[in-house]
Amino acid sequence: MAAADRLLVIGGGQAGYQTCASLRAEGYEGAIILASEEPEPPYQRPPLSKGYLTGEQGPDDLPFRGNTFYEDQRIDLRLGDPVMALDLRAKRATTKAGHGLDFDRLVLATGASPKLPPIEGHDLDGVMTLRTHADAQDLKARLADGGSLAVIGGGFIGLEVAAAAVKLGCKVSVIEMQDRVMGRVTAPVVGQYFQDLHARMGVDLRLQSGVARILSSDGRAAGLELSDGSRIKASVIVVGIGVTPCEALAAAAGLDCQDGILVDATLTAGHPEVFAIGDCARFPSPYAEGRVRLESVQNAADQAKAIARAVVGTPEDYTAVPWFWTQQFGKRLQMAGLSQGYDAVAVRGSLEADKFSAFYYRGGRLAAVDSLDSPADHIAARMMIAEGLTPSPEIVGDQSIRLKDWAKTALETA
Repeated sequence: MAAADRLLVIGGGQAGYQTCASLRAEGYEGAIILASEEPEPPYQRPPLSKGYLTGEQGPDDLPFRGNTFYEDQRIDLRLGDPVMALDLRAKRATTKAGHGLDFDRLVLATGASPKLPPIEGHDLDGVMTLRTHADAQDLKARLADGGSLAVIGGGFIGLEVAAAAVKLGCKVSVIEMQDRVMGRVTAPVVGQYFQDLHARMGVDLRLQSGVARILSSDGRAAGLELSDGSRIKASVIVVGIGVTPCEALAAAAGLDCQDGILVDATLTAGHPEVFAIGDCARFPSPYAEGRVRLESVQNAADQAKAIARAVVGTPEDYTAVPWFWTQQFGKRLQMAGLSQGYDAVAVRGSLEADKFSAFYYRGGRLAAVDSLDSPADHIAARMMIAEGLTPSPEIVGDQSIRLKDWAKTALETA
């Protein structure tokens, strides 16, 4: 690639950082500019809802690389000055401060922003979301002396924050509209396990409950009034009800968007030199029907590596197996594949022993696997899903069979 080539990456999260690092690893010699609205160099987000809150990880543990990395790799960091407009015809971006950034190629890695419920009191002091380092610093300071916390939303982020707060000595309540936690992403057996775990650790779970309004005292959040009229006292309220892809910049530039920037199998966004990746991109996946948008470190990193290969002249369709993970109260759940639309579940291992896996089937084929503290099952699951292998429920339930060995034999036979 000619050294005169200019590539602009918008977004300083996992996808943006990995794009820059992978471009240099692939031998890209052109200019790289990374523009981020945040003032810090790119950092890891997963610890923000876990070890960073509890103090097990500090600020120095978050950055992907030290500042010298960007200097050595000739990556021009433009921090704290978000891009506000794009002119794709002129190949020019304009920042909030009025700086113009010219480019030959563009990678949109703008991420997603947390949703806030349109209810009374959502703008009170003490009502928070958790997405950035600044959010985590603020929440950490508010939880440092214990106190009371209410979490709106029983998904991964909400439950991770709840677990961290319990460890800090806080009184914690979780409010979830569905009849179980993690109901949108896991089977009942998995959600029930984590529901029971949180209950044992003292979390007050309010299921099938909505929030009518956020209560206040002296201009600050003081608790919640639920849809059934009951009230919960809380000095800190964390909202974890999902995110919205940051697509406004792309849409204003004329790119097609629909709950994410629409891209094809090579992650191009309607222009041969414009790509979108990570939380903001909706892409076709061989593991789902139609396009999907995934919020995970794995997806962001793997898509960034695919973009780097495409830029240096070796494009290919993006087909990486999706995988995710969450850790709560020391229990690690690893997920492979996409379980949406599953019609059957087989369980391997023992819930009572805190070591099991749930295998999801869709139309008789293996679609996904959730593994609790069962890393061997997780690795085997990723292999089987990638290769299109489907072990029967009887094979799954027989723990004398090593799934990795079964998968290798099945491949050799095929």
